Amino acid sequence: MKLVIAVTGASGSMYAQRLLEQIAKAKEVEECHVVLSEHAQEVAATELGAKGLTIPKGMKVHGDKTMQVPFASGSAKFEAMAIIPCSMGTLGRIAHGYSDGTIARTADVFLKEKRKLILVPRETPWNLVQARNVVTLLEAGAMMLPAIPSFYGKPKTVEDVVDTVVARVLDHLQLPNDLVKRWKSGVGEKE
Repeated sequence: MKLVIAVTGASGSMYAQRLLEQIAKAKEVEECHVVLSEHAQEVAATELGAKGLTIPKGMKVHGDKTMQVPFASGSAKFEAMAIIPCSMGTLGRIAHGYSDGTIARTADVFLKEKRKLILVPRETPWNLVQARNVVTLLEAGAMMLPAIPSFYGKPKTVEDVVDTVVARVLDHLQLPNDLVKRWKSGVGEKE
């Protein structure tokens, strides 16, 4: 499987960090490219510490101002893209086809090619423009997976809370994970 993971300057760098760590362990992933927006590392440094995001070995890193990447063309065979966290500015540009950078252009390609595109917005509350942009992307075929953690597994750490969202992203990327407890068939029973 070939993946593109984009990280914008929205708050929620820990989601991106945990996702990249899990992807690095996945045997199913043969290639993973990471695209960082202009402010991604700046926000990550504030949230994660001076070094910001730590990109696992073997992942190729790109900035948001180049089209010299293999995944920004419909002829390239990449299975999925996740934008985590996804700023509302990025979401709006994608919703309106404003492909002003690598992230928005790649998302546009994934939509037109009917490939899996997962957006993980963290912003709250939403205004009406943002809500309409979300609906536009849902109608276009994107998967909207807001960074809304769950608590039924009784998370004990911030990382546990983050993992409730990351596990859902991994599920939609069809990558196995054991980050969270799963519900069994019986109501309220956990594995």
